[in-house]
Amino acid sequence: MNEQNVQSRSSTMTPQASAEKLKEDLRHLAQTLEELVAATAGETSSEIRELRERARARLEETRSRLTDRGSELYQQASETLRSTAQQTEGYVREHPWTSIGLGAAVGMLIGLLMGRR
Repeated sequence: MNEQNVQSRSSTMTPQASAEKLKEDLRHLAQTLEELVAATAGETSSEIRELRERARARLEETRSRLTDRGSELYQQASETLRSTAQQTEGYVREHPWTSIGLGAAVGMLIGLLMGRR
């Protein structure tokens, strides 16, 4: 599968599917590292080099995916926060008295809850 297909597929993944994919990647990495440790016990040096290269490649691939996914999550959170802030500002501008009333009610509720302690 080429890199473009992986990127387009990962951008349409749900957070649950994305987390499962990362878990799968980490399982593969752990499996490869276990193979490497087992192989170093008594195998030939060419097999050890091959397993080390596989482990290194999977590690780099996993790091790249984690970095990319972290960037995507940050971008999504940023956009969501910005959008929510704009919607909230719009609501407050359209309904200033309602907003003041809600703010006062929330303040009273917090005050009551804090006073019970």
